[in-house]
Amino acid sequence: MSNSMTDFLNVLYVVFSFCSALSLGALKGIFVGPIASSLLILGNVGVILALLPAQVTWTVYALVKTKRFDATLKFAFLFALPPLFGLWLILSIAGSVLVGMGYGFFTPWVSTFEAFRQVGESKKFLHCIVDGTWGTIKGSCTVVRDFGDICYHSYPQYLKELHEGSGSDETHSIRLIEVPGCLAVGLMGLIVEIPLYTAIAIIKSPYMLFKGWHRLLHDLVSREGPFLETACVPVAGLVILLWPLIVIGSILLAIFSSIFVGLYGSVIVYQVYMQVSLTFHYLDILTGFMISLSMFHTSLKTHIWYSMQERSFRRGVAYVIAMVSEFDEYTNDWLYLREGSILPKPRYRKKKASHSAEFPVGASNAAGSNAGCLSSEAPALLVPSLAPSRSIREAIQEVKMVHIWEDMMKGCEMRGKVLLDANVITPGDLNECTKAKDSQETIVGLGLPSYAFLHCLLHSVKVGSSGLLLTDGVDVTQQNRPRERVLDFFFQPVMVLKEQIRVLRLVEGEVGFLEKITLFGCNAERFEAWDNGSLVPQDALRAAQIQAISRRVTGMTRSISKFPTYRRRFRDVIKALIIYSLERGGSSASYSSRRVASMELP
Repeated sequence: MSNSMTDFLNVLYVVFSFCSALSLGALKGIFVGPIASSLLILGNVGVILALLPAQVTWTVYALVKTKRFDATLKFAFLFALPPLFGLWLILSIAGSVLVGMGYGFFTPWVSTFEAFRQVGESKKFLHCIVDGTWGTIKGSCTVVRDFGDICYHSYPQYLKELHEGSGSDETHSIRLIEVPGCLAVGLMGLIVEIPLYTAIAIIKSPYMLFKGWHRLLHDLVSREGPFLETACVPVAGLVILLWPLIVIGSILLAIFSSIFVGLYGSVIVYQVYMQVSLTFHYLDILTGFMISLSMFHTSLKTHIWYSMQERSFRRGVAYVIAMVSEFDEYTNDWLYLREGSILPKPRYRKKKASHSAEFPVGASNAAGSNAGCLSSEAPALLVPSLAPSRSIREAIQEVKMVHIWEDMMKGCEMRGKVLLDANVITPGDLNECTKAKDSQETIVGLGLPSYAFLHCLLHSVKVGSSGLLLTDGVDVTQQNRPRERVLDFFFQPVMVLKEQIRVLRLVEGEVGFLEKITLFGCNAERFEAWDNGSLVPQDALRAAQIQAISRRVTGMTRSISKFPTYRRRFRDVIKALIIYSLERGGSSASYSSRRVASMELP
């Protein structure tokens, strides 16, 4: 009888908590939502309109200077820029409004339910009132700042790679004659993918709705998954209440992803055109010394071009058809329907594409950009999964993305302090990073995070870690890594890079050489000035392998630095290092505390 009474009281407590949190969260959303939404919407729209003239100028300059396009194609792109920027204005402003409304009104609501996870009973009521108020307003300002970093810093970096990273390799240039086929397949992809993806998502949405409710209610009755902990029941109850909105969001997400999946057909066509260009390149080399075969050489190139043009178009069409079947098959798997798909699935590559979460690693280019972090396969589909719910204890074991960000910045700060103590970097380097027009090209802006990332890899190899060992001892592996799309493009290449370092079996002197070229890059004067016991390998091949490791580390760091949260967090690292140099009493440090507090990286 006592157990029944206890269960009854627990049920009453859960129901009362849920109703109280629902009402209090709605009340906070009414008062805080308009303020937070207004800040986010007005801030983002202000950034968009203020930077539009500069972005147009940067884009035109990059198009004119790049060697990836021929003159005719550049001229065509210049005429296409006005509608493209008009589309950017419409989508960015509309997206800012939707994000602002959702963030401003739902964040206080969700924060109220999250307050029930607080252990201390005395502070739980206080957290229910306070959480999601001032934090939501500050979060809106943070979103605006990160969006400004994307528009003002990340976008010019991508354009810089376009016109500087292209080099003189004409085999990868795009010519106007290649554009019609790419545009035709891209347009066909939009016409086919968008309506079919929409139809499949809408047809399966009722099943997703009831399947999700069935899963959540089953966990509620059996006290599994998110309902295992009593303190988390109100949060899970909110999920049940908002599940229809999640289903609607998944439909919109599927429609949104279909745009990029359809446009990727142009990339499939262009990859075949690249094969044509490489074929022509080697054919020119073979016949360069055979003048008498010039007519045969010309006719052979014409035959190859038209046959490859036809094959590239067929592959593009096959891709468009196959991706509809892929989407149907993926949704069947995630909704636990029958395996496979009744839709046709033609092959559009020589080798069968892999559908695993792993991404193939390409070779690093000379500039080291991306360091092979991008996959050559079709973009992954954005569809929520209805896998069985995990318990709270299991979910806690998964490393969060914010944990990796914080550890990365902590590593930069720790290595920066060590280098300051050893006078390897100076307060003048910190000053240069804060004043440089492009802080990512300075020793501190690029060399320091690359150096810290390298030491993370070296330490992981030294202790025999199966993944990436963070500074706090957490080992990030394939099993516990964050399941976020952004990390998918980096985790597997990082693991490949770590394995390459392990296979090299670097001795102490070679590690010092790798550290120097990673930190100082092409700065020969600083490279020679740092005596860290480095040993330049006598074997030219081994030296080239070590330099390639350095380029990949720098390229990955450069790619990560384009993320909006990176710049904001790294700015705090620079402030901490400046304060540390002041506390050491360095004669070169000429900052006041007020200047450090208000410092902004250019």
